[in-house]
Amino acid sequence: MKETGTGPEPAWLVAANVVAWRRHGADGQQLLPGTKSFKGGAKVYVAAVYWGPGGDRLTVIGRERHTCRWIVIDTATRHLYGFRPKLVHTPRVLARLDDVRNRRGFGPDEARTFSETLERYAQRDRAEQFPHSPHPDHCLCHVCLTGEGVPPGRHSPTSLCAGPES
Repeated sequence: MKETGTGPEPAWLVAANVVAWRRHGADGQQLLPGTKSFKGGAKVYVAAVYWGPGGDRLTVIGRERHTCRWIVIDTATRHLYGFRPKLVHTPRVLARLDDVRNRRGFGPDEARTFSETLERYAQRDRAEQFPHSPHPDHCLCHVCLTGEGVPPGRHSPTSLCAGPES
């Protein structure tokens, strides 16, 4: 990261948002807002990706839920959505890149490729988390709210929560 006259040089990163609600607990019947560290809908920046076991963990930079301080933390890919390449100018985010030894970020082409791949991984991981358990009544999880992965023959995201059709 080079210093310019007004601050650190911008870097390409992958931006994403934290899911508003996530399934948790036995058979995914409990709903929790956001994650322990981030509010639902919070914007985070991917600083590092662990490609080993299917890209299921990411190091992200974002504002902490309670203190609004910038933090660097590892989180599950399934808790994020809307991955997109972003040229970041925020000095606090760029300073946190030093914490993860990724001073330059990604290139614009890398960021685009990573964002597409991570979106696929996140959708796959959300689908595989509780594959055989029904969604709770009036479910607010990301899959139900967005209709992500609505099976053929189902017409609305809320029909995912209704169980098998008769």
